[in-house]
Amino acid sequence: MDHNKSSKAENILSQIHSKTKLGDLRKIAKDIKKDHELAMELWTTEEFLPRLLAILIMDKTLLSQDVLDVLDKDMQTHTFDERNNLMDWLMANQLTKNKKNIALIESWESSPSALQRRIFWYYQARLRWTGQTPPDNTEDLLSAIGATITQEEPEVQWAMNFTAGWIGVYDEKNRERCMKIGEKTGLYKGDMVSKGCTPDYLPEFITIEVNKRKNK
Repeated sequence: MDHNKSSKAENILSQIHSKTKLGDLRKIAKDIKKDHELAMELWTTEEFLPRLLAILIMDKTLLSQDVLDVLDKDMQTHTFDERNNLMDWLMANQLTKNKKNIALIESWESSPSALQRRIFWYYQARLRWTGQTPPDNTEDLLSAIGATITQEEPEVQWAMNFTAGWIGVYDEKNRERCMKIGEKTGLYKGDMVSKGCTPDYLPEFITIEVNKRKNK
């Protein structure tokens, strides 16, 4: 262990091991509540689980664009899946919690960072699937998806596709258009999905999710 770490950080790190689950991290975070300094200490471990925990106890009011750019750069040392996980977790647990951070997310459509662009799109999808009245930007979003989805980085592509999926589910007049995006790009067609999961291929995703809602 690095001796520069505070005893508080060492104590917490000793509770985290390969069998630790996300629910366990949430329990630890609940006891700590908010401690930005400790979060930054845990972040310096460069390890996935301590970083997930760090995200839970950060102070959202301190997450300026500059700080987020540093965190984003640090995430690049992780594997593809871990990196996306960290950024998505940051969105869900911190960035959607106040207007200032939401405004940052909304400014990321053309960010030089793929992870930030991913979150721009993921947030748009989330607004729709959580049943909130979406902003009236559906037309702009669909035009952008149609124009750029095939050239985008895979992590951004997934989130754009996900947004088109939820627009198709909740917005009947655009449903056909969203399915056509999937047919045209062929993205995720024929991918294997785990039991109970909806395929990402848009014609299937939209059909399945619409039917789920009809049968309620």
